Parts: sequence; C-alpha cells; structure tokens
Amino acid sequence: MNPIRNVAIIAHVDHGKTTLVDALLKQSGTFRDGEDVPTCVMDSNALERERGITILSKNTAVKIDDTVINIVDTPGHADFGGEVERVLGMVEGCLLIVDANEGPMPQTRFVLKKALEKGLRPIVVINKIDRPRAEPMTAVAKVLDLFMELGADDDQCDFPYLFASGLQGFVIEESNLATFQKTGAEGYEGSLDMQPLFAAILKHVPPPIGDASKPLQLQVTTLEYSDYLGRIVIGKIHNGTIKVGETLAMTMEEGKIIKSRVSKLMGFVGLQRVELQEATAGNIVAVAGFADANIGYTLTCADDPQALPLIKVDEPTLQMTFCVNDSPFAGQEGSFVTSRQIRDRLMRELETNVALRVEDTDSPERMLVSGRGELHLGILIETMRREGYEFQVGQPQVIFREVNGQPYEPYECLVLDVPEVSMGSCIEKLGVRRAEMQNMQLSSDGRAQLEFVVPARGLIGFRGEFIRMTRGEGIMSHSFLEYRPLSSEIESRRNGVLISFEEGIATAYAIKNAEDRGAFFIAPGTRVYKGMIVGEHNRAQDLSLNICKSKQLTNHRASGGEELVHLQTPVDMSLERALEYIGGDELVEVTPESVRLRKLPQMATSRR
Repeated sequence: MNPIRNVAIIAHVDHGKTTLVDALLKQSGTFRDGEDVPTCVMDSNALERERGITILSKNTAVKIDDTVINIVDTPGHADFGGEVERVLGMVEGCLLIVDANEGPMPQTRFVLKKALEKGLRPIVVINKIDRPRAEPMTAVAKVLDLFMELGADDDQCDFPYLFASGLQGFVIEESNLATFQKTGAEGYEGSLDMQPLFAAILKHVPPPIGDASKPLQLQVTTLEYSDYLGRIVIGKIHNGTIKVGETLAMTMEEGKIIKSRVSKLMGFVGLQRVELQEATAGNIVAVAGFADANIGYTLTCADDPQALPLIKVDEPTLQMTFCVNDSPFAGQEGSFVTSRQIRDRLMRELETNVALRVEDTDSPERMLVSGRGELHLGILIETMRREGYEFQVGQPQVIFREVNGQPYEPYECLVLDVPEVSMGSCIEKLGVRRAEMQNMQLSSDGRAQLEFVVPARGLIGFRGEFIRMTRGEGIMSHSFLEYRPLSSEIESRRNGVLISFEEGIATAYAIKNAEDRGAFFIAPGTRVYKGMIVGEHNRAQDLSLNICKSKQLTNHRASGGEELVHLQTPVDMSLERALEYIGGDELVEVTPESVRLRKLPQMATSRR
C-alpha cells in the first residue's frame, strides 16, 4: 500500500478554499502542460459557478513523491454544514483556511468545532496575504483565541500555520513573512509555490490507522448517481480490503442487513476516477452495486458484518411548506406539476442531502420541508425549478424545540462588516429583532465589524434591509449557535403590498399612475393575475390596483401625447429575496421561467 494522507479543506465562505485547491492541483502535475484549466475547477455544479460558492463536498487526489494525498473540498456556507460534518469522518487531518483580513468568521467557528470534536489537529493557512488590508499575524492570534474558546487541548492549540495566496498560487512560512510584506510578490527573491503546504501535510497529517487484515468496514459519506452504474457510494475504507466482484453486506438502520455485489470499484487521481481491482484500508474510493445505500451505512464482510456508528448530523432549524401550484397560471410553464411528482423529487433529494427533512401534512398537496437555512432551501428550490418543476412555497419558519417543558428557539452568531456611517442603523434594526451585541471593532479604513447573537427568526427578511442600509457595501455572515429559551415577540415592520386587481398584462400607463403608491416588482408587459403581488405599498396596509388599465385613445392629438414616459426601475425580486420578503399570508410561485409572489387566495383583498 502506498503511503496515504487524507485531508479536508474547511473554512468560512469566500475565504479561498476552492482557489487553494486549484493551486494544489496545478502544482502537483495533475494537468498536462498547456492544458486549459478553468478557475474553481472543483465547483463543477452550474449553481456553484454562478454563485461562486461550494455547495457539495468533492474528492480529488494528488501524488507527491510516493504519497497519495486525498483532498476533500467542503462547502463554506453554514447552510451546507451537513456536508462538512460527514466528510470529517473520512480524514485524519484538515486545512483550516482563514482570510488574512477578516480573520475567523461564524462558519470558521462551526467547522473548527466539528474538526476539534473529531480529534483532528488542523493546519492553519492564513490566505489572501497579498491583499492591501491583510493582517496575517493578527489573524493567527484571533485563530488561537478561537481554539482556546472552543476548548482545544494543548496539542491542538500548538497548531502549525502557514501564509498563502491561493489566487497567486504560493505558500510561505512565518520566517519569510516579514520579507514578503516588505517586497511584495514582485520583489520577493525566494521561491513562491505550494511546496511548503505539501511538506506540512506530509509532516503533520498522520497516515490512516486502518488495518488491511481485519474484516472490511467502509462507511458511506457521499452519494452520487450514474445512468450506467446506478447509485455510487463514496467513502473511506476504515479496515480491510475491498475487491471487484465480491459480495458484501450493507448494514442499515436498526441493524438491518442486505447483501449485494461490488460491480465497479474506482479511485481518485486528480479530477479523474480510475478503475481499481481492489483497495485497502485508508483509501477513499467510489463503489457501485448498492442500490439501497444511504449516508452513514457501512459496507462490510458478508460473513462477519461489523457496522460503524451511524453519522450524526445537526438537526434543521428552518422549515417551509411546499405545495402544488394552484394559481391562475398553474401548469403553463412547468413539466412536473403534480403533488406526486414534487413529492418523489423531494424524496430523491433526501437520499443525498443529509441535513434535509421532508414530512407529510394533513393535505396530500402540501409537504413540510426542513433545512439548515434560507440558502440551503433556496438552492433546493432553484435546482428543482431548473429541472422543470412548478410549485409554491410558504414563508420560512424557525423550528422550535421543547426542553424541560419550556419552548426553545435557535440562535445564530451574526457578524457584519459595514461602513462606519451605516453602523448606527444596523444596530438599531437588529435591536428591534432582539439581537444582542457581543463585540465591535473599528478599523482605520472607515469600516466596522459587529458581532451579534440573534434569534434565527430575527434574521428572516433582514438581508434585504441590510443591503439597503449599507448601499450594497456591507458583508453579512451567520451560523447556527445553539438553542435558547424563546425570546419575546419580534415586531414585523414591513409595509403592505400592492396586489393586482384583475388578470391581464401590466401597462406602462397604469404603473406610471400608481408610482406614488409604492415600489413595483414588475415591468410593463408582465402577465399578472388577480391576487398576484406586484409591488410594495408605501403604507402598512395592502392595496389592490388595476395594473392592466390602458390609456383611452381618441382621434384628437393631445399636447404632450408624444412624450416619452419614464418609469422607475422595478425592484428585482430574485428567488432568495422573495423567500425573505413574503409574509405569513403570502406564497412564492416558482416555475422554470418565473418567480411570482401572491397572496393566499382567501387573503387577497378586493378593494381598489
């Protein structure tokens, strides 16, 4: 067996994990000379490339000398923490990436806590040291504070650390940091490459401790599907040897066991999968032939089945109602519109999305879907609409728990990076939402970093307000903290909405005449129906409008009749913004072509 190192890359969102993996792949000889390699090569999903975030964890492998380094790239957003939790069981070490300017952020705390609970000793990589506002040693000090705050032992607190620029593809040690800060990359005389990181992985990440002579134990941590092979399971071989063609037992919940044959066995080399005849303990492999496999199941010896403990993932904190589209435009744009089709799709999602929950309700046309956050559920909704599904979703609601007979609710750790001029309004708005400030730091460049603990329900709908208050210059990030006793009621101060009075096509004439009533979400020429939300009212109550009214034409030329009509730019109501915006008596209608807001049929008003 070749020497092996299994390592995960963990960090807060946008701290440079995937870019760093790009540099590792390029400098390990994975790609041939002259090959056209895209950026963020591990983000193969279309949604990942559009949004610039990692949603699904992915495996790759590089070979340094005689050692195979299996690398697992993990998501950075808190809503996809379920991906992080399950892959940490596959590795013996991890790289904790921290932005040299921002320092540890909410998701840094979350992923580091999970790594420390697994007994891992992270290698800390302070990334983006080539940025103007970078403070690398300050970031190291903050990371050490976070380690001690999370209860790390002495060995974990004595972590190795390096300094990097994933974009420029180099890593340097502390002894060379001062020289680099003086000269920059252009004047630096030493070598600028990823070799110090490869050396640190080989030195500080222990090899797998599995025993190839013991009975086979392979735990399923990731699921994929192939039209040719069916379900493919990916996991680490903890003990034993697996061979193509042999019959294995698969242990499931409650001790249930089924047997099946290994139809194909694959290993990872760079971005490719290579067929193997056998693999031994310590390797991360992909196995086909187990149609009923699920996350956490164990593939083991058929004669002596020995199951590993099932993977435990934190419970969801947010839920939404998915229901059949019953609007006047129902069935006109989607291919899959029935409750059976929507339910089957959600059940398929459960097979690979371990942090998701789907429950039936008293109505066959409604299902309750629970997830980690608005982005987690928003990605699912966006994926389904791109696949041709048409449905409606209700307002996100937090999931309460009962502890010792008392109601508890989820709390989030919220960090804002805002211009100083916006600081007061952010603090005021969060105060109304029952947030408690934990820390405030001012920087010399006119920005402030604010840290809060806030009920999860206080964050619903806050992102839109935050963007307006900071004029798009603020950075907001949050992650689940813990369950606490239910706080007092949070006031909702959103204005009323403008509702279409009839079905038809919105006209510029009607919108222009109603612009003094509020801001519109639609442009002239948009098809509308009775009860559809077309804008936000200036006042607290809802208002119905005849948005399809056209100008009366005569054969008399009026002065000013040829003038160009200027309309205000409509508010772009994206899917995420719509989910945050709607109230308890409103729905978001999702189709492959449109995202519409509407009142519940019984709540739509009929006054003009």
